[in-house]
Amino acid sequence: MVTSVKKIATKFKVLGATAVAATVAVTTVALGTVVANAQSNLIAIDGSSTVFPITEAVAEEYMAANPGTNISVGVSGTGGGFKKFCAGETVISNASRPIKDSELADCQANGINPERIDVAYDAITVVINPANTFARNLTVDQLQEMWSSETPPTSWAQIDPSFPDEPLNLYGPGTDSGTFDYFNEVILGDDLDSHGDYTASEDDNVLVLGVSRDRNALGYFGLAYFEENSEVLDAVAIQGPETDGQYIQPSSETINDYIPLARPIFIYVDTNAVASRPEVAAFVEFYLNTAMSSDIISEVGYVPLADASYDASLGLL
Repeated sequence: MVTSVKKIATKFKVLGATAVAATVAVTTVALGTVVANAQSNLIAIDGSSTVFPITEAVAEEYMAANPGTNISVGVSGTGGGFKKFCAGETVISNASRPIKDSELADCQANGINPERIDVAYDAITVVINPANTFARNLTVDQLQEMWSSETPPTSWAQIDPSFPDEPLNLYGPGTDSGTFDYFNEVILGDDLDSHGDYTASEDDNVLVLGVSRDRNALGYFGLAYFEENSEVLDAVAIQGPETDGQYIQPSSETINDYIPLARPIFIYVDTNAVASRPEVAAFVEFYLNTAMSSDIISEVGYVPLADASYDASLGLL
């Protein structure tokens, strides 16, 4: 059924000197007004760059089977995606964190009824440049020290005296990213904030490119982006409070032990659009059936859910 996943996956692999643009469309269709969107056969999607590879792959498959349907998939981060979704500019929102109460209120004020659908498991992957031979294993406490606004470090030696006294150059998602929110929640907790002294982007390809070119860099993003760029990046094994002293390398095999950086990722659908637009309902059903019946999730680089979870979501449509 899935014939083009590997071709699709290469679209978010960094090649040559440039990264993929921050807003990527599966098909080149300009977004019009909300009314125009509802009256056309365009299925407009935006949001998380983490979920983007899955949704893009499914959209390619769907449009190949249904040539009369146009699907656009943008990348503005989870928060940016929810802004568009709650304004009625999109009917599906890719998300790497749950919707916030304030975002839900915005949606409801505009007659949008969000329904969360879990689509896969992800492991937020901490990455370094392959030239870095000393930081292959890090603890959650060391990550907290790197990213906390209390005493932002400038040197690797400040993290561990055995590390060289070289600049510590950080790369991470911007503040509209759900990955940013989740990482801060589990690494910094409620009492600490992230400092802003790092290279930020909602486009994970920009982060991949930055770390791959900087021997003193460390960054983080979704597992799929590491998997597709593992020849120019190395993943860091993480020790956390619940890993029994072990350093866990992120992978599909270790997802249950990769705590606290393993997480579910989602799409949110507007159930009003599902009810009123048959093409939206058909696409969401196709999305879930494809996730359940093919290897598309694992081919893209994430971990599929149990079939029962996809079945339960189908029951919501």
